[in-house]
Amino acid sequence: MRTVISSLVGAALLAAFAAVGSGLISGVYEQTKEPIAAAERAAEARQLLEIFPTATHDNQLIDDTFALPADGPLLTLREESSGYRARKDGDVTGVILPATARDGYSGDIRLLVGVDRSGSIAGVRVLSHRETPGLGDKVDLKKSPWILSFDAKNLENPTLEGWAVTKDGGEFDAFTGATVTPRAVVSAVKSALEYAQTHKQNLFELVEEDAS
Repeated sequence: MRTVISSLVGAALLAAFAAVGSGLISGVYEQTKEPIAAAERAAEARQLLEIFPTATHDNQLIDDTFALPADGPLLTLREESSGYRARKDGDVTGVILPATARDGYSGDIRLLVGVDRSGSIAGVRVLSHRETPGLGDKVDLKKSPWILSFDAKNLENPTLEGWAVTKDGGEFDAFTGATVTPRAVVSAVKSALEYAQTHKQNLFELVEEDAS
């Protein structure tokens, strides 16, 4: 009988501790949820400003968004995502497109590709990757300036054949021992440019001229 009572008391104590612990975790989560969200938003806003600095627009990039579907043939996003518009005096001067290179050496490489109104690249940044440290991770600006080689490029400069790594006859440097990673990024950036060209009317909110 005493064994049964002891077991019941022990179970009750465990349940009480579990409830208290759950309450504490829930309380901590509620207290930290907003600060964490604010920090993530601030980090995202800083990254957008690396592509379109403050002097190039007069709107809040992070608040001027548009929806992009998952699994499109060019951006190949894993899930529905947001793109961003840069404006000056109300006119759209550039867009920032999320893109995913699904053929990285170690998995997806998520990118942000900025395209200006002329169809040229304003900047490219890597959002996340799992590429090999010291090799494929050179696509990250924190590791090397390689990603800056896309600046001011468009679909005519370089030529179609030039949109490849040097090992494949293109203009973009390949990393020694890690050609797969830059090859995937070059292809994804080119596809993002093609998306911007194909959807230019909508992305830049251009009004079609009256044919009459």
